[in-house]
Amino acid sequence: MDISRWVFLILIFVSFATIPIFSDSQLSSGELPDIPVKFLDFAKKSEVFDWMVEVRRRIHENPELGYEELETSKLIREELDNMGIQYKYPFANTGIVGFIGSGDPPFVGIRADMDALPMQEMVDWEHKSRNPGKMHACGHDAHIAMLLGAAKILLQHQNILKGTVALVFQPAEEGGGGAKKMIEAGALENVEAIFGLHVHPNFPLGKVSSRPGPFLAGSGFFEAVISGRGGHAAIPQHSIDPILAASNVIVSLQHLVSREADPLDSQVVTVAKFQGGGAFNVIPDSVTIGGTFRAFSKESFLQLRQRIEEVIVGQAAVQRCNATVDFLTNSKPFFPPTVNDKNLHKHFQRVAGDMLGNDHVKDMEPLMGSEDFAFYQEVIPGYFYMLGMQGETNENPASVHSPYFKINEEALPLGAALQASLAITYLLEAQPQVPSSSINGHDEL
Repeated sequence: MDISRWVFLILIFVSFATIPIFSDSQLSSGELPDIPVKFLDFAKKSEVFDWMVEVRRRIHENPELGYEELETSKLIREELDNMGIQYKYPFANTGIVGFIGSGDPPFVGIRADMDALPMQEMVDWEHKSRNPGKMHACGHDAHIAMLLGAAKILLQHQNILKGTVALVFQPAEEGGGGAKKMIEAGALENVEAIFGLHVHPNFPLGKVSSRPGPFLAGSGFFEAVISGRGGHAAIPQHSIDPILAASNVIVSLQHLVSREADPLDSQVVTVAKFQGGGAFNVIPDSVTIGGTFRAFSKESFLQLRQRIEEVIVGQAAVQRCNATVDFLTNSKPFFPPTVNDKNLHKHFQRVAGDMLGNDHVKDMEPLMGSEDFAFYQEVIPGYFYMLGMQGETNENPASVHSPYFKINEEALPLGAALQASLAITYLLEAQPQVPSSSINGHDEL
């Protein structure tokens, strides 16, 4: 072979060897840890932070209950329009799904709930609820602002976005099962995985917490009418006392957990409603009781449901009463347990650790609260986590669902950046790797 042929081969080899594996619009796996930090720096910029605060306060001033979030939905769509983000609307009455990226697979979702609670706000501040008897007492106003903030971050960094991020704005989390209706309406079409968060007032700002596997309990509600025969309190033998029957029912229901459930399988049955009678000397015709039941596995949950009905009907019969049990599934659907995907847990730990430091990412014990995010996890891998927002003060923060609940707005950039980072790194890691032999094609020479 002559010298010119060798020179030619060397030049070809060098040119192929110096071609980068990733183009300008891609990042190597070694650069992925930089994304969360850069996203957080962007979210903390005054113009981005101030915008999120302003959006959150506008939503807080106008709280709306489940499936009634018309103005909230309108505000979200206006902000998406301002950013030039395409979306589909409506899902489940008021829900929205926006899209950032190529429009091609893979798809990953990030979700925020939109509804408020039917309670009067007791916090006296400039942006207090203007709707009497309604309040954002669970942080959903902050969740919306964070998801819109994540959208702004992703839009600013579209050059490294491979695939599509679905922005899921969901109605009616507070007992209405909005996630279930979003799924039925096709909101998760093409979505492979989904991430959700919840602010935590008793967890320090800058820290996050979750766990793999069962995280939150499945929950359901029940209401029972126990009917007897009313009469004068002085001659009870002429009556059939439903109050006595209901009292026996309540005591027997507590035995379902203490004597029928495995002590290592956490369950709860709580009777929180007891209505009957209106006079001191009159035995009423009927009594209404109601409550909630919770468990961490679907099997335990269904067993508990069955036994609740059997105990109520059976114990009422012992006292010569009749009982009917309603599980209120039309208005308050059963929430399945929230079960975090184990692979997504590892992904969350890496990304959150890169952003906040590994010492700020904690595993936590399961909670008996419930979340309709669990409906998403029944159809695709999902991951739900808690975002701390307790500041460095001596104040004991009010819990969620309290009329004194307050949001620490310093948490907004953290939630926005983390949601955006979880989504974009998921998509980057889901990309097929280019074999080195196809890049360094000199083997064919």
